[in-house]
Amino acid sequence: MRAVLQRVTQGAVRVGDEQLGAIGPGLVILLGVHASDTPQDAAWLARKAAGLRIFEDIDGKMNLSLLEVGGAALVVSQFTLYGDARRGRRPSFTDAAPPEVAAPLVDAFCELLRAEGVAQVETGRFQAMMLVEIHNDGPVTILLDSDLSRRGNVKD
Repeated sequence: MRAVLQRVTQGAVRVGDEQLGAIGPGLVILLGVHASDTPQDAAWLARKAAGLRIFEDIDGKMNLSLLEVGGAALVVSQFTLYGDARRGRRPSFTDAAPPEVAAPLVDAFCELLRAEGVAQVETGRFQAMMLVEIHNDGPVTILLDSDLSRRGNVKD
């Protein structure tokens, strides 16, 4: 799984005129699922996202996690995170999980964030054309990839 974490002052997601989710301070998480991902990937990523120290403390240092600041999360599924544009001009999305694999893992990730202690977890709508509003704070943007953790290149 891949996640782009953006520290935000606020974020929202819409489908047409319907607002599906909105948050104040916290993280907008753009989440992509690889065809080989498992629930273990979702668990690692949820734990990492909830505990990553990317919020400022009183001294202005990035020392606090989403949990420590009581922030919210807005999770938006995004298969395009597995777009491969190394060849040609049109990305290939063959590495992205098919919907029947991806949807349950996105749901599991959201539940695992809640289990980690994130009180407010909002979501978009799987496979919908969404408009995402992101007020990136900093800007702070972090890329996480659970595949690297499986290969032993990343420590918890």
